[in-house]
Amino acid sequence: MKINYNNIIIALVFFVVGYISHTFIFSPHLEQEEDFSLFWSVWETMEKKYPFEEPTDKEKQYEAIKGLVKSYGDDYSTFFPPEPSKQFLEDTTGHFGGAGMEVVIREGFLQVIAPLKDSPAEKAGFFAGDIITHIEGVETYGRNLNDLISDIRGEIGTSIEMTIVRFGFKEPIVLTLVRGEVIIPVLDTTVIDDSFIISLYNFNQNSEDNFKQAIKEFRNSKKKHLILDLRNNPGGYLNSAIDILSYFFDQGTVLVRENFGDSGKKQEVLRSKGFNVLDGYNYRMTVLVNQGSASASEIVAGALQDHEKALIVGEQTYGKGSVQELVDLNEETSLKVTTARWLTPENHQISKIGITPDIFIDEMNSIKEDVLLNKIINIKL
Repeated sequence: MKINYNNIIIALVFFVVGYISHTFIFSPHLEQEEDFSLFWSVWETMEKKYPFEEPTDKEKQYEAIKGLVKSYGDDYSTFFPPEPSKQFLEDTTGHFGGAGMEVVIREGFLQVIAPLKDSPAEKAGFFAGDIITHIEGVETYGRNLNDLISDIRGEIGTSIEMTIVRFGFKEPIVLTLVRGEVIIPVLDTTVIDDSFIISLYNFNQNSEDNFKQAIKEFRNSKKKHLILDLRNNPGGYLNSAIDILSYFFDQGTVLVRENFGDSGKKQEVLRSKGFNVLDGYNYRMTVLVNQGSASASEIVAGALQDHEKALIVGEQTYGKGSVQELVDLNEETSLKVTTARWLTPENHQISKIGITPDIFIDEMNSIKEDVLLNKIINIKL
């Protein structure tokens, strides 16, 4: 079974096969099986000389595959053994138990992309950009993401202690998180003076319907300033992002480009469906982002910025601009592999760069919410 994630952008959530043998290792692209003689030499030497408890052959196999995938140097390509594979699929449904924060391994460090709204992680005090250095006193640097996620997961109601490093703080911070059920929220709306605020928390299968209703409420409110708050929105379904952007653009407008690198496949263009229910309505628009805005959030912000539909305000976004395909493999394992990267309509790369705001607001986490919103409301195009 093969699930094509060209229509899904994965932002990690709290969240090659067959018996390893000379036949398994041999590749049709290699003329001689002996090319892997060093691998087998190390395998056999470890078995002969290592005098303590050793892993099973299956564990050796999985760790070898993890190392193979890691050698590509891509933070988002991951091999999932059976249990992590099951957990990953549960996480993408939007209802699960755990910590409730998006994480990734970046240059060996476990980094928080964003805590989800009202999640155990948010309640414990995690911020976007935090580096988790220790879990229950055990160092995280250099470890496999699947293993770290397994350490963080646990029975609902139990607690876990994590040490973080946060930008602007000289000393590490110790946070205690109580594991709980996590339900990913969709959006909220708020009205302040002449501003109508849509806080969008996720791009899932329900986002477009909720957003359509919110846009209708905005137009009926007669307010003249629309604020789309994408702070700590780690992404989700690409189709949802395209549908939401289609409320602001005529049919056929370029919204995002898909680049396939050296594969020989031509760049693809995704265009607006032309919902544009705000056509003829006089309003100004501000999009609020921070370093926890990733993936689909960056596609939305990038399209609105390139087409000069909105002013982007806040912090540099995360820079998660790649496409993953999830391939089901034998033995209930799976492989998430990067197959393409996203570019904005004007061909600006998102991956590892992010979206640069038109107006920067530094240290947003230290500003009280009401003060921050007042600042944004008073910014003029």
